[in-house]
Amino acid sequence: MKKFMVLYQAPVSASAMMANMDPEQAKKGMAVWMAWSEKNRDGIVDLGTPLGDGKRVESGSISETQSQVTGFSIVQAESLDDVTEMLKDHPHFFSPGTVSIEVFEFLPMPGM
Repeated sequence: MKKFMVLYQAPVSASAMMANMDPEQAKKGMAVWMAWSEKNRDGIVDLGTPLGDGKRVESGSISETQSQVTGFSIVQAESLDDVTEMLKDHPHFFSPGTVSIEVFEFLPMPGM
């Protein structure tokens, strides 16, 4: 099986989304995530976590990031098509605003 990095993107940070939820909304949101993870448990390597604020580090400079990445997961499947099928009904799509998911295959490291 191949491994894939799944990046969740949204115009609102994960910390802002969580701060605006009341306890009942948070509980319902987590229930939807847990149902999705149970349905796809054979393909989930690491369910991941929401991500906080970050920094952009370049050679010689550090700045605020403009990334809209709000979380990640690591999954495994036979192909990228299998992963996209797994993500079609993902709970991230119920987040506010225009959200998206990007998927990247882990490539083997040469010589390892």
